[in-house]
This record gives sequence, C-alpha cells and structure tokens, in this order.
Amino acid sequence: MDSYRDLSSVYDELINEDVNYEEWAKFILDKCDKYEVYKDTYLDLACGTGNLTQFVSQDFKKTWAVDLSPYMLSKAEEKLRGKRIKFICQDITQLNLKDKFNLVTCCLDGTNYILDSKDILKFFKNVYNHLNEDGIFIFDINSYYKLKEILGNNIFNYDDGEIVYIWENVYEDNIVNMYLTFFIKDGEMYNRFDESHREKAYTNEEIERLLLEAGFKLKEKLDSYSNLKASETSERIVFIAQK
Repeated sequence: MDSYRDLSSVYDELINEDVNYEEWAKFILDKCDKYEVYKDTYLDLACGTGNLTQFVSQDFKKTWAVDLSPYMLSKAEEKLRGKRIKFICQDITQLNLKDKFNLVTCCLDGTNYILDSKDILKFFKNVYNHLNEDGIFIFDINSYYKLKEILGNNIFNYDDGEIVYIWENVYEDNIVNMYLTFFIKDGEMYNRFDESHREKAYTNEEIERLLLEAGFKLKEKLDSYSNLKASETSERIVFIAQK
C-alpha cells in the first residue's frame, strides 16, 4: 500500500480541523526568541504538505523541508511555490543534507513513525549533526498514554458528507497499527481508498535518555504547544532540546 498517495489530496481538509498550525508556529518562533536562535536557517522534518513550514519559514532567510512521501511533498511545493524553500524527499532516519541549521522541527508525531529505539537514536544524532552550535530541535510525540489508552484497540469514524472514513486500530507490543478506509465523494459516487500507518509508543523517559545519548541538552518538556508542563495524561508531548 502506497501511504499518502491518495490521502495527500484530502489531508489538509482533514488535519486543519484539528491543528492550528499558525499557533504552533508562533509557539516555535517564541521559543526561538527565548533561546536566542538566530533566524537564518530552518529545517522542517516530516513536513507533510508544508502546513507548519509555511508559517515558520516566514521568519527565516533559508528553509529546507524534508518528507518521505513524494505525494505530500508535491502538495507542499504546489502550495508554497515561489517561497524560499528547498524540498527534499528523504527518510528522516537517513538524514544527509549538505547544510546546517539553527532550528530543526519534526512535528505532528513524525517521530512516532520511527518504530525502533535504535533508529530514534540514529535520528537524534543526525539532527544533532545538522544543527549549528546552540541551535534548537523542537519536536513532538503522541504520548504513550494517548497511543495505548486513547487510540489503542479502538475504532473511530468520520462523515462530513464529502469525506467518510473508518479508522480501526490494533495495539500490540507498544505499536498502534492503524487501518483506515476512506470514501471520497465524486458526484453521485464515492471513491474508496485504504491507508495503513504504524506508530510506536515511547515513554518520556526513553525519549529523554536517547536525546541525552545523542548529545542534546533537554530544555523543556511540555503539554502540546503550550507552556504547561507535560503530565501523565498529556496526549501530545513537545520536547525542546539544544545542541
């Protein structure tokens, strides 16, 4: 199954109901000010269709955006054509760019898609090596609590008349296997496509240990894109680490 091939066409319509990217970008830029990050070079990892990229990049002189899906990158390039953004199709665990950055982000649980802690460590080390001294890395994860207790072995559905989906999860060995069936209205008919995704549930302690092992200094651990400290029932954890 070619993930995101069909989903990319309706991704923004679905995700923008749940995520305020402009507010997330403001949070990130405020943290750049707090840690005195020179707004010169910015790297957005697992950038998807460029929703976060478009807002954060406005404050930077040069932006690179990386994603594994050519379909999502195509939508991002279409959306941000004419901007000073370089798009790269690359696996973030194999990150190899000929540049360094003052800010790196990986948002909307891109890190959970890395299913092995050894690859998480490799990912963190690669990010570290792509940062300038004192640069910051801001990323989030779907929390262990959310993946196990909320998504878990549950079924969800959505229907707005134009887009319908059924989302079934199977939780096993700290991995949520997500099976989604979409029906997209096309005139009097609905076109069907299927998607499958997998996310690994990591504890905060494991993420912190791997960050430190990669060389980072952990600066903050927050409840989503707020200034509230993360708790045991936080559904999205934001980590801010510095080189």
